[in-house]
Amino acid sequence: MKLKPIVLLFSFLLSLVLPGASLEESMDQPTAFQQSYAFENQGQYSKGISVLLKVYSADSYEINLRLAWLSYLNGAYTESMSYYQKAGVLMPYSLEARLGYVLPAAAVGNWEQVVAKYREVLQIDPKHKIANYRLASIYYNREEYAASFKLLKTVVNLYPFEYDSLVLFAWTHLKMGKTREAKVLFQKVLLVSPQDQSALEGLALLQ
Repeated sequence: MKLKPIVLLFSFLLSLVLPGASLEESMDQPTAFQQSYAFENQGQYSKGISVLLKVYSADSYEINLRLAWLSYLNGAYTESMSYYQKAGVLMPYSLEARLGYVLPAAAVGNWEQVVAKYREVLQIDPKHKIANYRLASIYYNREEYAASFKLLKTVVNLYPFEYDSLVLFAWTHLKMGKTREAKVLFQKVLLVSPQDQSALEGLALLQ
């Protein structure tokens, strides 16, 4: 009976050494990342964010980039843009941070920021396929066909038999009054995608 207080004291001290909270505080980055992927796969984005914040370091490009992506998935677009921006500052030539930034920016309708980021990408990599094509699409929708034409020409020269760029290039020619070239391009689209409705619609306008 005299030993009981000692046993209780030992148990208490042991609980101080090994509490659940202490285990969380001692989590390392690889474990946090692993758990964040598991939470993402389950659609539990808030939990993925929380586990990364436990190991957050302002000077970590990887953590900022990961938090940016999870925040985007979680619908926290302002926070997502902030993390992408921080990641871009840490790695000034990062294309993935800039391309990631356009996702939340587009989600909130901030198209000027989207355009600005794509332009930054092209300053670093003038032949970047995604940036050229998406920026061309924006210009096309704004009816700035000459600007769209220039960007699409770069993509189509690199990927002459790729559907998305080819069909948009055809429509851009048509909008600019380049009917002969547009017809040839629409016919090429039909080689990529037989019976393609967009190409057939364009050809019908040329008859």
